[in-house]
Amino acid sequence: MFRFQHIDYLWLLLLLPLCILIYVYFLRWRRQKLRKIGDPALVQQMLKGQLPGRATTKFVLLAVALFLGIFGVANLQMGAQTEKVNRKGVDVFFALDVSKSMLATDVSPDRLTRAKQLINRMMDKMSNDRVGLIIFAGKAYLQVPMTVDYSAAKMLLSGVKPDMIPSQGTVLSEAIALARESFQTKDKKYKAVVLISDGEDHDEQALEEVQKAAEEGVVVYTVGIGSPEGSTLIDPETGTVKLDMQGQPVITKLNEGELKKIAQVSSGEYQLLTNTNKVADNLSSILANMEGRSLGSLVYTRYNSYFQYFLAAALVLLLIDHLIPQAGRHPYAQKKKEKRVK
Repeated sequence: MFRFQHIDYLWLLLLLPLCILIYVYFLRWRRQKLRKIGDPALVQQMLKGQLPGRATTKFVLLAVALFLGIFGVANLQMGAQTEKVNRKGVDVFFALDVSKSMLATDVSPDRLTRAKQLINRMMDKMSNDRVGLIIFAGKAYLQVPMTVDYSAAKMLLSGVKPDMIPSQGTVLSEAIALARESFQTKDKKYKAVVLISDGEDHDEQALEEVQKAAEEGVVVYTVGIGSPEGSTLIDPETGTVKLDMQGQPVITKLNEGELKKIAQVSSGEYQLLTNTNKVADNLSSILANMEGRSLGSLVYTRYNSYFQYFLAAALVLLLIDHLIPQAGRHPYAQKKKEKRVK
C-alpha cells in the first residue's frame, strides 16, 4: 500500500507543464532572433563549442530533477506492517470550585487560574477518555457534558468565572451528586471525578454523596488548592481587601481534612496542588491505570519512507547539469568585442 505523507506538495507538479511551455516559447523566440541576425547555420558557427541539443538536454535534466524533488518532499511511503490496537478509556468529570475564595492569591496567580491550568494539562495527556466539566459554588452546574472534544471543553473552561454562579459558598455535595447523575453509563466502573477546591465546605452532606458515588462505582480524586495559613480576598468591585461584618479581613484557608475524607471514602486519592505538572502527571497516571471500558479496536499501518532516494536522484541530475559546459563565444567575435572596448 502506497501513500504520500505530504500529498499537498504534489500540487507543485503543476509547475512542470508551465516550465515546459515557457521553454518552448523561449526556443521559438531564440529561433526568430537568430533569423534576424543572419543565416541560422552561420550564427550557430559563431558560438564556440556549440553542441546541438545541449540546451534541451540541460532543461530536461532540470525538469526531471524538479519532478523527483517534489516527489521527495511529498515523501512516498509504503505500508510495511499493520498493528491492531485495542482502545480503552474512562469517563472523567472535572468538578471545579468557582466560589470567590478561589480568587485568593496564596497560589500564583490565583487559585482558580491554577486549577484551570491543571485541568488543561490533564486533558493534554488524554486520548481516549471522555471528559466533562461541572462548576460549583453555592450551586452546581453542568458546564460541559461528557465529550471527547477536548478543544471545546478547553474553550468553555477558559471562560469560567466566579460570577457565573450567583449563590456563593462551597457546596461539595451538589457537585458530586450532579456528577453521579450526569454519567452516561450505569456501569459500576470506568467512572471518576476529579474535584478541585479549597475545601471550604459549608455543606454536611458531602460525605453522604461521596458514599453514594462509591456504591455506584465512581472514584473521587480530590485536589486541594491554597494554603493552610490562608489568604485575604480582594473585593473585585472596590479593589480593596474584603471585610466581614465585624470589619475584619476575610481569610480563606485550605481545608485539607475535608478533601482527604472525601477521597478516602471513595477509594480515591488526595493531592495538594503545588506543582501543576507533577499533579497532572500523577492524576493522569492514576486514571490511565484504571480499568477502562472497551472502545473497540483500531488498525494502524506502519510505513517506510522513500523520500531520500528521490532527493538523491534529483541531486545527481543537478550535478550532471552543472558539469555540462556552457557554450562560449567564437574567438573572432571575442576579439572584435575586445577591440571595441579599447
